[in-house]
Amino acid sequence: PEEVKFTEDELTQVQNIQLSYQNVQNQFGQLKMAQIRLDNQEVELEDALKSIQDEEKKFLDGITDKYGQGTLNPETGVFTPTENKS
Repeated sequence: PEEVKFTEDELTQVQNIQLSYQNVQNQFGQLKMAQIRLDNQEVELEDALKSIQDEEKKFLDGITDKYGQGTLNPETGVFTPTENKS
């Protein structure tokens, strides 16, 4: 078979297609990096939530030991004990 040389227009089209592929690949890479950052942030937030929940449980256990069962109005600071029904 005889070699055929592409026209300038055809060669430009090939190069544009290759460039388009490279751009999409770069965008996929950027998207994956953003996904990794978001996953890391999610883990950090889950850890922070767990820490707050642990702090809350420790506090509530201490308050329950001190005052017994009841409810607190956080706006007024008034604690109302629950009546024990034996």
